[in-house]
Amino acid sequence: MERFGHNLSNVFNFKIKAWSSSTYYKDVVLPKLVEERFIRISPFANRLSFDAPPVVQRLRCLVNFEALKFSNPIATLSETLISRMRERSAESNGKYIAVHLRFEEDMVAFSCCVYDGGDEEKKEMDVAREIGWRGKFTRRGKVIRPGIIRMNGKCPLTPLEVGLMLRGMGFNNKTAIYLASGKIYKSEKTMAPLLEMFPLLQTKETLASDEELAPFKNFSSRMAALDYSVCTYSEVFVTTQGGNFPHFLMGHRRYLYGGHSKTIKPDKRRLAILFDNPRIG
Repeated sequence: MERFGHNLSNVFNFKIKAWSSSTYYKDVVLPKLVEERFIRISPFANRLSFDAPPVVQRLRCLVNFEALKFSNPIATLSETLISRMRERSAESNGKYIAVHLRFEEDMVAFSCCVYDGGDEEKKEMDVAREIGWRGKFTRRGKVIRPGIIRMNGKCPLTPLEVGLMLRGMGFNNKTAIYLASGKIYKSEKTMAPLLEMFPLLQTKETLASDEELAPFKNFSSRMAALDYSVCTYSEVFVTTQGGNFPHFLMGHRRYLYGGHSKTIKPDKRRLAILFDNPRIG
């Protein structure tokens, strides 16, 4: 790093096309790595094709799940949180289920789904969309149909919907749940029914003190790393929306548990129909 003034932004950044072949790495990336001895690949996700030979796929697993480690501060607090979660799951022999909930304001805004409806929600969502994706949703000819988006299973599940789904699957109010999430949209109101259904629910904020979380609080990736670690060692992982976090985690858990990790990946098209039935049990 001395060659680069200990500044990562000075390191040569190799822009690699998504889903590149392993041959491309050998023929194009490797010579540059040999020349520079140190290169950067950014963005990093999805840079290697899935039809790489088995030997490369095995190497990919070793890199992702053995070689790459979280930094010591993240790993240390993660171990503490996992230990505390197991203690709070004593009734189920230390086993808990982890739910990855994507109901943050930006996620709700980007989805263009309607929840409570009304002027207040519309104004809040219009502002959030304009701040996050200036002009993307208001350009000429853009038509947004929230009802169709919902029936296509593209809307983030609300905390209430997650609770109904888990209860419908047979999880009772003594189930220990770890909730992995950012700041929930209107959390005081939207989280109330889920907490009523599952009073043993925990989050990183309830398991750790303010002092313990202070070094991570202003860094969303570090906070996500804590969630990722606690979810990794859950008995069951519940994913409610797509994205890198659940996809990486499902692969990691399959690797750790020899292909026998339990994952719940709901069919949100069918759920939308169930939730629209006023007589649902």
